[in-house]
Amino acid sequence: MLLRLANLSLLILFPVAWFAPLLHAGILPIFGLSEISIISGLQSLWDTDAALALLVTFLAIFAPYMKTIGLALIQFGLMRRKTLPALEFLGKLAMADVFLIALYVVIVKGAGYVTVQTGWGLYLFTACVLASIGISHLTRKR
Repeated sequence: MLLRLANLSLLILFPVAWFAPLLHAGILPIFGLSEISIISGLQSLWDTDAALALLVTFLAIFAPYMKTIGLALIQFGLMRRKTLPALEFLGKLAMADVFLIALYVVIVKGAGYVTVQTGWGLYLFTACVLASIGISHLTRKR
């Protein structure tokens, strides 16, 4: 029961994480910092590189949400457990997105005049992805 509740809570927490500030970035801190969320980053990316935007949309939004819904269907007996390895793979793809964000922070911080600070949304999104991986692991054991 607790595992089901934890998984269903991700259906609410993931969208919160998508709109939460991942980063605060700007040129020198005296000019102010802009908040960047997954959604605002995707909006900017669609204007410049549609292929990359499509990939990031899949990794950050569709993969974790499809996995969470799939796990819920398995937990409630509406989908066969044979699909669990595919769902776990989706969770790993979402973790790749967290890695990409961290990589961007490291690259931008080395640029010199740019200030980047991590926001609470990065921690929330990372926690959601890790919780999803943990929930799928515990679901496999049952």
